[in-house]
Amino acid sequence: MVFSSAIFLFVFLPVVFLLDRLARGLRVKNLLLLIASLVFYTFGQPVYLPLLLLSVVLNYFCGLLAAGRRPKLGVALAAAGGLGLLGVFKYADFLIGSLNSAFGLALPLTGIALPIGISFFTFQGLSYVIDVYRDRTVVSRSFVKVLLYISFFPQLIAGPIVKYHDIDREIDERHTSAEETALGIRRFICGLSKKLLISNAMGRMADAVFALPAGDIGMLAAWLGAICYTLQIYFDFSGYSDMAIGMGRMFGFHFKENFNYPYTATTIKEFWRRWHISLSTWFRDYLYIPLGGNQKGAVRTWLNRFIVFFATGLWHGASWNFVLWGLWHGLFSVLEDCGALPVKKLKGKPAGHIYTLLVVIVGFVLFRAETLGQAGAVLAAMFTGFGLQWSGTAAVCALMTPAFLVTLAAALVLSAPVVKRITPKNDGWTLAGSYVLLALCMLNLSAGTFNPFIYFRF
Repeated sequence: MVFSSAIFLFVFLPVVFLLDRLARGLRVKNLLLLIASLVFYTFGQPVYLPLLLLSVVLNYFCGLLAAGRRPKLGVALAAAGGLGLLGVFKYADFLIGSLNSAFGLALPLTGIALPIGISFFTFQGLSYVIDVYRDRTVVSRSFVKVLLYISFFPQLIAGPIVKYHDIDREIDERHTSAEETALGIRRFICGLSKKLLISNAMGRMADAVFALPAGDIGMLAAWLGAICYTLQIYFDFSGYSDMAIGMGRMFGFHFKENFNYPYTATTIKEFWRRWHISLSTWFRDYLYIPLGGNQKGAVRTWLNRFIVFFATGLWHGASWNFVLWGLWHGLFSVLEDCGALPVKKLKGKPAGHIYTLLVVIVGFVLFRAETLGQAGAVLAAMFTGFGLQWSGTAAVCALMTPAFLVTLAAALVLSAPVVKRITPKNDGWTLAGSYVLLALCMLNLSAGTFNPFIYFRF
């Protein structure tokens, strides 16, 4: 994490929470959370704290312009400034490398390190200015409130993407209770457990498979690696979202859900209504609808969807792998919409689940692979690697311990709302379960097995 995980869990978060409870008045509480958020970001990349502040200053003043006599200028400056910062710090080397490869050039790369969370805080700032342009009553005249909104540490570096109008009232007026605090702590522990106990275990298997030489990847290893990565990224990112929602609740903020069991979807369109909801909603509201949405004919609708999915892939990273991942999902979204796929027959049926999971798993191979060549090797092994490829299979089988198999079974069960349906209503049982999970997480951390969240690099 930005802090070491132990310092964050046992020092930073408890201290900030205690000070928040001791503070009197929302002005003091907001100032405390603001300072804590800036300290949190500083520990990760102190050199880029001015960049975060510059982004907030830009969006604050653009918000004032958008609420005043120059609304279009405010939006234009916010878009140019925010996307410009993304272009320089995230995509410059990608563009230079692509030009070098395409035209045989030897242009030097910038070597600029990627600022943590730049995609998240850039999109939050843009959403604020555009919302002000659409409804001037949304504007905040307080720079401190806008800075707190964008930099609030639970969701600063890995989401979910929060809209200002969803929490502006809670910045000015919020209440905490023992019950709300308990719910927040349990949600936080749930998310931490997803990451430490499930995602990391799936990640070790996925890493082992994707580290194999192309000729050593057999069908068993390829499918196991692809499935484990599909589970890893879900429990990693949904786990962080749970932690952010839980921490927000501990401090009196209510963030919207970011995941809704996406692997239970029976179409790709449904998958994206359940996966990374804050991002898909952002692109719907601020790109798809402004492009015309589905109001300008079928061909234009399909084009708009491809544009959105291209942008979605590029948002995730400066690599053609991510772009192809986005376009892969865009292709099936369009095929479903134009009737090339029997969506009505698939929806809600086992065949729909199989189809959707197959598309998603193949897509995540593109997402995980370091290069297109590696993605091709894994996909080839998945669908044509009938040989056992014993060297690779042996390396994978060595990791298939009883503990891994139990964790894999738990991951498959927990990716569906099965546990949600059977969770006991007795608070005593849920509290006891939370304590057990926390103890297991502490043991896991003591073993030094923590890995950074996948979405920290976006």
